[in-house]
Amino acid sequence: MTPLCLMEKVHKSFRMGEDAVEVLKGIDLAIERGEIAAIMGVSGSGKSTLMNLIGCLDVPTSGRYCFAEKEVLGMADDELSELRNAHIGFVFQSFHLLPYATVLENVLLPSLYRESMKDGARERAVELLRLIGLEARMRFRPNRLSGGEQQRVAICRALMNDPELLLADEPTGQLDSRTAAEIMNLLVAMNERRKTVIVVTHDPAIAAYAKRIIRIRDGVIVDGQAD
Repeated sequence: MTPLCLMEKVHKSFRMGEDAVEVLKGIDLAIERGEIAAIMGVSGSGKSTLMNLIGCLDVPTSGRYCFAEKEVLGMADDELSELRNAHIGFVFQSFHLLPYATVLENVLLPSLYRESMKDGARERAVELLRLIGLEARMRFRPNRLSGGEQQRVAICRALMNDPELLLADEPTGQLDSRTAAEIMNLLVAMNERRKTVIVVTHDPAIAAYAKRIIRIRDGVIVDGQAD
């Protein structure tokens, strides 16, 4: 089976004045469909840049990246946006919920940008909230929820368009250890429902939930074998 994400000799550089700073240096990486993996690295290792490329928020400077069998390099911005909307759900450390919208409205948000997902959207959103035990709070605004509840809502929102990939960037960074475990168990449960899950983290305890840990240092993958 073709990997969901396939990188070959990927480099990424950024302009700093007249100089180019190379952040990723020849990345080779394959993420299989249905996998749950963690990307680990210290600050400045290149893990955030790698995450942005995997999630099609940015494109390589050179090399080859295929996502869902589509060549990413050379895509226009609107093509990248459509690829993200159709295939990728994002979960961030800071939740990024709209404060003036209800829980249900926050979960519904991705369906507003994808015409094919509008039919039955409310029913799907309610079912997702039921799945994570927050159906009774769907008319609440985010400020009435705990941090863990807000992150669960963010995960529901990320799942709204039925993405192939759930990409979580430090998803437990603002949570206590007990709540962090609850969130990671939820991500594992989503993986068991055949979602591909990638967690970007610096925390070994969080990475341990994955079946594969990919370690990056100084823009190079130094270990990507199953732990």
